[in-house]
Amino acid sequence: MPSRSTEGSRGLSPLAVVVLALLLEGPMHAYRMQQLIKERHKDEVVNVVQRNSIYQVIDRLRRSELIAVRETAREGGRPERTVYEITERGAESATAWLRDTLATPATEFPVFPVALAFLPLLEVADVRARLRSRHDALEGALRRADAELATPGNPPRLFLIEGEYQRALMAAELEWLRGVLEDLRTGVLGWTEEQLRDWAREAGPAD
Repeated sequence: MPSRSTEGSRGLSPLAVVVLALLLEGPMHAYRMQQLIKERHKDEVVNVVQRNSIYQVIDRLRRSELIAVRETAREGGRPERTVYEITERGAESATAWLRDTLATPATEFPVFPVALAFLPLLEVADVRARLRSRHDALEGALRRADAELATPGNPPRLFLIEGEYQRALMAAELEWLRGVLEDLRTGVLGWTEEQLRDWAREAGPAD
């Protein structure tokens, strides 16, 4: 039977893991967590677009007894802030999630493959134009990633490894996109309305 901590780790969101990891460093309030997420560029790997996201995650972690309130403190004339600390169960769940995620590939559902699955809804020229725009945007993002990774005074590679991984994904997608764009340009990959109708007839009605 799985341990209680392993069970608790299964439903953790990436942002929940970030919160638990920060609290492993020491107790802190939500605003400090937000500051550190931005300072350390973790907002590039977890979704914190909505300002109240971290508060919602904190509430869920409290109800799951993975974190607890340590104290309510006031700094100067600022409003009172609740300081949280990680529980033993929270620490076990965070490390269990990390071990499982590092070891086991997950089935994920990014949106780009969905768009690729329905290319025939658009004309070839339109697809070429859209993919060219994506290609150019990725090239810019790759240049920025290279510049950031090469910045003097960066922390050790250990603390930039997720950016290195994202850069590798961008580089691989760019190489793939260039091949697809070339095939669209030369006609190796293409379709017409007549071809689509013929393929639909050959496929026959669904059972």
